[in-house]
Amino acid sequence: MAAVSVKAAVPLIETRGLTRDFGGLRAVNSVDFWLDGGEIRAIIGPNGAGKTTFVSLVCGRILPSSGAIRFDGRDITRLPAHKRVLAGIAYTFQITSIFPRLSVYDNVALSVQRRLLKSGRVHGAELDRGVRDVLGRVGLADRAATLAGNLAYGHQRLVEVAMGLALDPRLLILDEPTQGLSDGEIETFVGLVREIAKEATILLIEHNMHVVMELADRITVMNFGSVLAEGAPEEIRANEEVQRAYLGTGADG
Repeated sequence: MAAVSVKAAVPLIETRGLTRDFGGLRAVNSVDFWLDGGEIRAIIGPNGAGKTTFVSLVCGRILPSSGAIRFDGRDITRLPAHKRVLAGIAYTFQITSIFPRLSVYDNVALSVQRRLLKSGRVHGAELDRGVRDVLGRVGLADRAATLAGNLAYGHQRLVEVAMGLALDPRLLILDEPTQGLSDGEIETFVGLVREIAKEATILLIEHNMHVVMELADRITVMNFGSVLAEGAPEEIRANEEVQRAYLGTGADG
């Protein structure tokens, strides 16, 4: 695991007072958060803690009720989601968002094509090379021709990770990526995340605490829409408030 980060002068992601209300429910409550480039950060907490809403605000799927978001020093609070993708933020959903009637290859090709279009050109050989490289990295090379909708749920999640990875993001947000994976596939995934982290910053929402403790440089714990605690894995494991709110309750996140 990489060394614990020291706060940089300009974090890759920073939020100030980030808040989101849904009617009378405050799902995210004035969250101040920073994430340095090159870090693997995990966000954990009980169900309903606001984790997915928070990362949805970061990637632009929803807009905040108040507060601000900066990406590498740039204010992106009102920037549309598709422009955040172009800026380098990729988000894999908690529920798979693949195209089930397209092949695995074609799903990933859509992301590779989007990345290549940023440079103003798409060449067939370069597109093919990009797709096959990503499929090999996530262990799906032998399923390239399979319809994505025919894959087991865990493999559909890996297709989604591949689609995010194919965008060559600066920040890759993974929402419950190990859900539906077997123990062996989870171990392979842990190795994959370590490889991705050599090139991109990782923000990870994950219920599997073994994965969290093994991968994360730092952990942010959310509860009732707010940050309850933050620190290195050993600090979070020893934190009594976290134990009462989450780790010691037997909750699955």
